[in-house]
Amino acid sequence: MKVLRKDAEQTRQSLLSAGSAVFSDKGYRDTTIAEICERAKANIAAVNYHFGDKETLYRESWRYAYLKSIEAHPPDGGVSNDAPPEERLRGQVMALLRRMADQDNKEFVILLKELANPTGLLKDLVPDEVRPMRTRMETVVREILGSRASGVRVRFCTISILTQCINAIVAGLTKKKGWEDENDSLKIDNIEDYIDHVVRFSLGGILAIRKTAQGHQGITTPHVAN
Repeated sequence: MKVLRKDAEQTRQSLLSAGSAVFSDKGYRDTTIAEICERAKANIAAVNYHFGDKETLYRESWRYAYLKSIEAHPPDGGVSNDAPPEERLRGQVMALLRRMADQDNKEFVILLKELANPTGLLKDLVPDEVRPMRTRMETVVREILGSRASGVRVRFCTISILTQCINAIVAGLTKKKGWEDENDSLKIDNIEDYIDHVVRFSLGGILAIRKTAQGHQGITTPHVAN
């Protein structure tokens, strides 16, 4: 009985791994269950048994890929919750950029395909999984901005940071698809250098807003490690 359960779990994991790979490559509509089963070395009955239908397999494949990427790149970047907010911001930016740039990360590519050709199947799942990371970044941004900053300013600063991260990776992915000129100036040759840039640029902007909000009252610039 234990052997059967173990085999069934291995089959389920194989289907999720294969599903995340095929869905990220072809998107939901152009992916077939037969392709996934062939890659997973499983039969179609196994999909029916574990997931019931293609829609559920799609959702669970994205969740599987997401959890794998979070496991590989923890959202805090390995920075303690007791660290200064500037260091925690760096950890979060580092984790996000490394995760999205990771060629083994399928969940981000699935999301891009979902945005380009929406199915609506991830609209409830993705916010529930992603919202805690956004909230964590907003908390750090609020600490750096200071108590006088409005909720709107916190949200705008968070959006700015996330946009710097996401747009850069999307540009890199489109370049790989041959959509951009060979001399494109948006490519990132060194992700670690770009992490440093995003952190410094973001802190500079946040501190400028904080000075305005606090009437230029003796705000010092935090140290950003090289």
